[in-house]
Amino acid sequence: MTTPNASSSGTFKVGDIQIHRLGFGAMRITGTGIWGAPADRAEALRTLRRLPELGVDFIDTADSYGPFVSEDLIREALHPYKGLLIATKGGLTRSGPDQWAPVGRPEYLRQCVHMSLRRLGVERIDLWQLHRIDPKVPRQEQFEAIRDMQKEGLIRHFGLSEVNVEEIEAARKVLPVVTVQNRYNLVDRGSEAVLDHCEKQGIGFIPWFPLASGDLARPGSKLDEIAKKAGASASQVALAWVLKRSPVMLPIPGTGKVAHLEDNVAGAAVKLSDADFSTLDALGRKASG
Repeated sequence: MTTPNASSSGTFKVGDIQIHRLGFGAMRITGTGIWGAPADRAEALRTLRRLPELGVDFIDTADSYGPFVSEDLIREALHPYKGLLIATKGGLTRSGPDQWAPVGRPEYLRQCVHMSLRRLGVERIDLWQLHRIDPKVPRQEQFEAIRDMQKEGLIRHFGLSEVNVEEIEAARKVLPVVTVQNRYNLVDRGSEAVLDHCEKQGIGFIPWFPLASGDLARPGSKLDEIAKKAGASASQVALAWVLKRSPVMLPIPGTGKVAHLEDNVAGAAVKLSDADFSTLDALGRKASG
């Protein structure tokens, strides 16, 4: 049996850093509600250490995952990150499980970057993303604070999360944007315009929650039929669809279990025909409303 490898997903350049398109989202290596330590710490560490063995060289985390737990575990498992792009995010505060509040004051964003540098054990963050634009702070101030940290060498590349096309272009007037991370999957298509814009501009698009397929995966459905034909699971076909949707797509399915990770990476090798892709695309658009 061939070991799955993320190289099957193809490659993309984030700025000047080439990665395999299938990455890993490190949100699920924390506790319930993305709060506190994982239920099985040893398995979370095993999962992280398995990533480079499976060709996964792009890991996405955030200071708010835990908070801080995800970054700490990544350092423990993988430092000094040889051949890996570790991306993190800042700008969201946590007061409890499943609670998230944006804070975009320049001094707070600077604190986020410095603390992530310390926790990850690096002198420069290769990709730092603004987790949310804080509506209470002029966005220009947020972008300029990040630009200044990039000039100081604290940040190599910059990305945005949960933004529209107008916000991307507002940020690009201040500093280069190399990635955008929005919720997107087969049945959640609210960011189609953003994805199309990113493809035109050569910006990496990081879909979070990429494996969702909703009711399309029910037994006997077209997705179920395509999955059986491909000898794959419904989630693997959903991932294959996301990868085929655009060459700038960088999905980051996440898990805290090695077996689930290996299953996700195996999805990178599933190749959909144009006809099956188009069928799923139409069904997904319809389900998305």
